Amino acid sequence: MSPAKWTEPVLHGEATDWQAKFCLRCALMTSSAIREILKITQRPDIISFAGGLPAPEIFPVKEVEAACIDVLRTAGQEALQYTITEGFLPLRQEIAKEMHQYGVEAEPPNIFPTNGSQQALDLIGRIFIDPGDVIVTDSPTYLGALQAFASYEPKIECLPLDNDGMQVDHLEEILKRNKVRFLYVLPNFHNPAGVTLSLERRIALVKIAAKYGVPIIEDDPYSQLRFEGEELPAIMTLHKENTIYMSTFSKILAPGLRLGWVVGPQALISKLVQAKQATDLHTSTFVQMVVHNVIQRGFLGGHIKLIRKVYGERRHIMTDAMEQCFPEGVTWTSPQGGLFLWVTAPEGIDTRELLKTAVEHKVAFVPGTYFFPHGGGLNTMRLNFSNAQPDMIREGIKRLGATLKEAIGRLR
Repeated sequence: MSPAKWTEPVLHGEATDWQAKFCLRCALMTSSAIREILKITQRPDIISFAGGLPAPEIFPVKEVEAACIDVLRTAGQEALQYTITEGFLPLRQEIAKEMHQYGVEAEPPNIFPTNGSQQALDLIGRIFIDPGDVIVTDSPTYLGALQAFASYEPKIECLPLDNDGMQVDHLEEILKRNKVRFLYVLPNFHNPAGVTLSLERRIALVKIAAKYGVPIIEDDPYSQLRFEGEELPAIMTLHKENTIYMSTFSKILAPGLRLGWVVGPQALISKLVQAKQATDLHTSTFVQMVVHNVIQRGFLGGHIKLIRKVYGERRHIMTDAMEQCFPEGVTWTSPQGGLFLWVTAPEGIDTRELLKTAVEHKVAFVPGTYFFPHGGGLNTMRLNFSNAQPDMIREGIKRLGATLKEAIGRLR
């Protein structure tokens, strides 16, 4: 038999109905609304405020290149080999040093590298949530967390947000009537709302959670990106024993590295290790060693200062443009850091429909309703200010302002 014969099918027939073969859990998996919107905004003529994208022009390309070369030359065989699931020890030591600067007492055995903080969210859902278990989030909240938790079939109880972050007034009522697995909170420069949880509410949150023995998941990708205001303590510093802390290098180095980390008690880390072994064995050895190399060069501190400067300027430009271009009745948050701000249009405006018109005006955003676990927020939207250049921000807000004026005019 010639080799070509091996390529011929053994059987001919109808195509398999793959949808019918998927497990029930697959019905709970949905595409990210943001990722779908980003497909629309790939056109070069569209100014996009949709993605949560850092500014690519300040990515440390040369520093990462130098670190890659150094790692391959000095430890290439180790860098290209499998490693332990717990992660590259020198990197965990460096993360521990960084955490100490922010008041979080963490040692290498309590630090666990992941493939971005998104993987950390999935692993947390995997080890905590059984179908029907209750978790608590704010509303709106991070869409990626909702996606990560959804396939484990939780019931979500929500607390509303205001300019001081999660409103904890009704938290105790929820904890009294439910056996809650955990509270999920983004305390600094919230995604999507841009607000920061006040110190008073952090303390109240910690006390109530401790009273009912409910762990707090502190998702903190943005705290190092503060460009205004006073630093606030991490929730973990207020109650280390009851808090799981998460962060990432995506916002302070580059998202393409896909490197995050979790800080928690040893019992938690051990279970996360087991969950991760079934997923991908370990986070990339090479990436961990490259990031460690970059940190050791003393580069990170100065780079974070540059990011703060650039993002602070861009947020200021965006809010100034909104003051000039947005119609009466539209309000927005003014974050002191991070990547996002939150816009609220008058009742009756559906920003999903508004997006269609905005794209015709060659500007894009994310409708806010996608961030609400149980729907709502139809008149809201999230804008990203970190990715677009200043002139693009001004022009994009001008276009979005015109779109809003048309929609409000039709409403009235």
